[in-house]
Amino acid sequence: MNKPAGGISAQKRELLALLLKKEGIRQVEEDRIPPRAPGPHAPVSFSQQPLWFLDQLEPGSALYNITNALRLNGPLDPAALRRTLAEIAARHEAFRTSFAVVDGEPVQVIADAVEVELPLDDLSGWAEPERGEELRRRVAASVRAPFDLGRAPLLHARLFRVTGTEHVLALSMHHIVSDGWSMGIFARELGELYQAFSAGLPSPLPPVPLQYGDFAAWQRRRLSGTTLDDLLAYWRRQMEGAPALLELPLDRPRPPIQRFHGESQRFILSHRVMEGVRELNRREGTTLFMALLAVWSVLLARLSGQDHVVVGSPIANRTRKELEGSFGFFVNTLVLHADLSGDPTFREALRRVRETTLGGYAHQELPFERLVEEIAPERSLSHTPVFQVMFVVQNAPMKPVQLSGLALSPVDADSGMSAFDISLFVEERSNGIHAVFRYNPDLFDAATLRRMGAQFQVLAEAAVADPDLRLSDLPVLAPAERAQLLVEWNRTERALDPRPVHEHVAERARLAPDAPAVVLRGEAMSYAELDRRADALARTLRERGAGPESRVAILLERSPEMVVAVLAVLRAGAAYVPLDPGYPAERVAYVLEDSGAALLVSADGVTDTATPLPPAP
Repeated sequence: MNKPAGGISAQKRELLALLLKKEGIRQVEEDRIPPRAPGPHAPVSFSQQPLWFLDQLEPGSALYNITNALRLNGPLDPAALRRTLAEIAARHEAFRTSFAVVDGEPVQVIADAVEVELPLDDLSGWAEPERGEELRRRVAASVRAPFDLGRAPLLHARLFRVTGTEHVLALSMHHIVSDGWSMGIFARELGELYQAFSAGLPSPLPPVPLQYGDFAAWQRRRLSGTTLDDLLAYWRRQMEGAPALLELPLDRPRPPIQRFHGESQRFILSHRVMEGVRELNRREGTTLFMALLAVWSVLLARLSGQDHVVVGSPIANRTRKELEGSFGFFVNTLVLHADLSGDPTFREALRRVRETTLGGYAHQELPFERLVEEIAPERSLSHTPVFQVMFVVQNAPMKPVQLSGLALSPVDADSGMSAFDISLFVEERSNGIHAVFRYNPDLFDAATLRRMGAQFQVLAEAAVADPDLRLSDLPVLAPAERAQLLVEWNRTERALDPRPVHEHVAERARLAPDAPAVVLRGEAMSYAELDRRADALARTLRERGAGPESRVAILLERSPEMVVAVLAVLRAGAAYVPLDPGYPAERVAYVLEDSGAALLVSADGVTDTATPLPPAP
């Protein structure tokens, strides 16, 4: 397998090169990024600037905490672990970075050294199950602790002693100095340094070739002039026709101010789907990312009723070799606009997604924040701008953390936050494609996301089995759900009493005479009164000739009296002809003549239709 380079695989780099050649885009020379000018400050990158701004608006939020926790079984050397964290901070400026305002602009302040604390919480004296509950509570509190961006290091580490040979290490970093790729670097160096230090050896790691501050300074110089103009022009074209909001059906109204609460739901795509996706990719020259993004976009389109879907997706943005070992917030967000109009086949939809994705790779340097400024969407506090749904394939080079002499296993370290309405994370493993929905519980119930996972599975199976099906023909309901909707919930048959309604009312009047039968504007008529009045009016109608095969017109406003009149006509054995008092007199006369009604019940009583009509009430 080719080693990922700069955030994308060799295969993707070849596809990207073909696209660049096809579009006639001049490739930038692979000149190395130079060190920045000496000094205590470095400019913030384009990605860091909005995170700093958001922190100024809402300090103390854990929304951008990157969290992790590990259970360590075996003889741990806490001093070696503490020295390991300190060495990582000494190697990477990102860990020694804080933020300040200079001349009205935020800057990175890089300290020569910082003290990395590793406090120890000893829970070994607690008895189970209280110890387990307390451990979960303290780990959650540790990783959710807010950061002060004005103080370095933007790293929280805490060690929990569970027993003499079992510990839990809780870690959190602020996203402004880290990203997913950086966490892979951290895991690798954590293992290599701990192994050396626990054995009494010096650091085996070479110096870091490029620091994040160097990249930020270079990025500020690079993204200007014609380079910036070309990038902006491309993304403006890509966003044409894109909706400002994805109208997914919500379980409850969207709050006026987004609170970024977060919960998770997991599901697994079967091995059969994984093999089908691989085969489809071989035939179409696509990747796992493209195929699953196409499925995700189609599902979102089906659920929202929109044929244009916008999904955000992070990209490593490490397009140069020297950035591979650098720690920091390099990741950028691509805005991928899927045009699914015209009810294409899934194969055509996949090809559209492929072109959009390759174009995004070729123009990934434009910071998402700069794109937001350019297209200037109408801002709302209730949802994120440009897109509200994220898609992530987790394929950054991340080897499991290995600490010498210790057995490691993950511990839940949920931040309890979600930056978007829904984020779908997928990862290919040996037994299938593992997926996690991260969603906002202010908008969705857990059952909704479980159902969405089942729909994704059904849609993916059908799409890879027959990619020439049109999108409208692709199923999204599992067989059990389809049977529930079409069969189970439509079993409305029941045995009905053959007696007419006026007999039911009479029976109800005998059984519960005082129960309310008709209610209007807070006033009620009981069943006993309704029965008595209907019976009296029925006798009058029969005396005037009403009976089987005859018709009686009713000209009354919607009222208890109208209910009395309808029941009375039925008791007399006749059929009633409804008339709206709002009808013109000519319309009333026509209906009376056409229906052959001999009697008319109105606000003035019962009259023969041969007599002049009374005025409408």
